[in-house]
Amino acid sequence: MTGKTPPPGERIAKVIARAGRASRREAERLIEAGRVSVNGKAIDSPALNVTPSDKVVVDGTPLGDAGPPRLWLYHKPSGLVTTTRDEQGRATIYDDLPADMPRVMSVGRLDLNSEGLLLLTNDGGIKRRLELPSTGWLRRYRVRINGQPEDATFEPLRKGLEVDGTRFQPMVVTLDRQQGANAWVTVGLREGKNREIRRAMDDLGLKVNRLIRISYGPFQLGQLKRGAVEEVRPRVLRDQLGLESGTKSDEPPRKRVRRRR
Repeated sequence: MTGKTPPPGERIAKVIARAGRASRREAERLIEAGRVSVNGKAIDSPALNVTPSDKVVVDGTPLGDAGPPRLWLYHKPSGLVTTTRDEQGRATIYDDLPADMPRVMSVGRLDLNSEGLLLLTNDGGIKRRLELPSTGWLRRYRVRINGQPEDATFEPLRKGLEVDGTRFQPMVVTLDRQQGANAWVTVGLREGKNREIRRAMDDLGLKVNRLIRISYGPFQLGQLKRGAVEEVRPRVLRDQLGLESGTKSDEPPRKRVRRRR
């Protein structure tokens, strides 16, 4: 017995995500809100396949052809939220990015008071892949905490602990140095639950007063200045993510660009 032949094309949410208009999940919400039309007719369900011949419009703007996947390193300053718009009117990372940046999505988030490396991409598939726990990439942070902890203080974090019903996986923790009333610690983790490091440290009675992400997998913050953006070379992106060849690998390194003034 043979099954039904699947309809031609790809799921519309996947197509929207690949075009860089929204993540796959966000695209599904746009569809359910009636903000997407196909061939002039509004749709309300993501259970639809489309082909290149279909005209897809999102919020009144036709969906362009998907460009090559791209990835940027961004040094997020403290005081910005990682959303496209904020209900409380706070400044967002998109207010800080250069005016000539294409439409991008953040890979995960850094909270308002956190800073450091944030990955940005124009491709919803890359965003989803990098955010999945199964990717297993280590994310490293420099953390300043108030107090005078000893190395043994962090043993519960290394074993994994539960805070308010949320289970945190074991972290890699190194006590670096004491600096006056504060201590600097390097923390590595392979998942990104909401305010994970701050909540875990608070459970130990330690208050985080500065948190800087310094790496996300193979991508490093390095000497990238606060507010600056640098594009990852296509060859590096393909090698690290196992993408098929399809973008130019002989392009010169992208220049670093500063944030808008």
